[in-house]
Amino acid sequence: MNPLFPFWERAPAFILDGGLATELEARGCDLNDPLWSARMLLENPAAIRQLHLDYLHAGADGIITATYQASIPGFARKGIRRAAAGELMRLAVRLAAEARDTFWADAANRQNRLRPLVIASVGPYGAFLADGSEYRGAYGVSEGCLYRFHWPRWQILSRSGADLLACETIPSYMEARALQQLLQETPGVWAWFSFSCKDGQHISDGTPLATCAALLAETERVAAIGVNCTPPRFIASLIAELRRITDKPIVVYPNSGEAYDAVARRWSGENDAHTFAALSQTWQQAGARLIGGCCRTAPRHIAAVKKALTSGGLVSDHVKLPAHLH
Repeated sequence: MNPLFPFWERAPAFILDGGLATELEARGCDLNDPLWSARMLLENPAAIRQLHLDYLHAGADGIITATYQASIPGFARKGIRRAAAGELMRLAVRLAAEARDTFWADAANRQNRLRPLVIASVGPYGAFLADGSEYRGAYGVSEGCLYRFHWPRWQILSRSGADLLACETIPSYMEARALQQLLQETPGVWAWFSFSCKDGQHISDGTPLATCAALLAETERVAAIGVNCTPPRFIASLIAELRRITDKPIVVYPNSGEAYDAVARRWSGENDAHTFAALSQTWQQAGARLIGGCCRTAPRHIAAVKKALTSGGLVSDHVKLPAHLH
């Protein structure tokens, strides 16, 4: 059974966590490294565990592990052998499980909630390249190459004890096919697929999101299909594209809506938790069942989303949305 289903018997939405790497940076961690958040598995695992715990206290029903940028080739560039790299990925899952178990040990946290899920992140090939390719999808490699890249990490994470896998920020239809094959070859494992998108209809490589949904719609053990690390202004349209094609649950966890200036190395634009929560209500009303945040969202965003989606009150009643987010 889809591990997400029991949550919908209690609440209309499954609340995800928010950004990991960008929030670690906001807390003073130096992620200026091709490993990005996975660097903290080596240098400060306690910071990862604490952030997971903070998201659970904010209301998250699931926390996503620090394996987005982790891969056998990525660790090899740092001189880390395959066995040690595998142990670091398993450590990432343990950190999330430890945070979940610490949270769940307090009886006060178990009232009106189900035990939160640990979700293992499977980042795209572009995350290993560390050149922004996860927002372009123009890799210049074959589907077989992508399958071989993902295979060792998939074997590790699918046996790590995580409740399900998150194939996330996928920019390429070909990469989705490679990951789909891995899922079909792994009995008993569930995964969701979420894409990075460049507008309200297309993933980053230009493939219509509807085409990607059609690929996965009839695939057994696809827990949900959706989008992440995409500007909030595109989300409602993308949900509509998915609903045209599939009855699978829809997952959305966009970024904050800010823009990143790679030259100046800074973010610009509005980042308001209440505005984000107001938008989350529109995504839920449009048909999304799993809702959270990606880059530049933090526990305060998730707490606001939790309140907006479970309190019955419309945050949008007292938040004036910027014109570009309507």
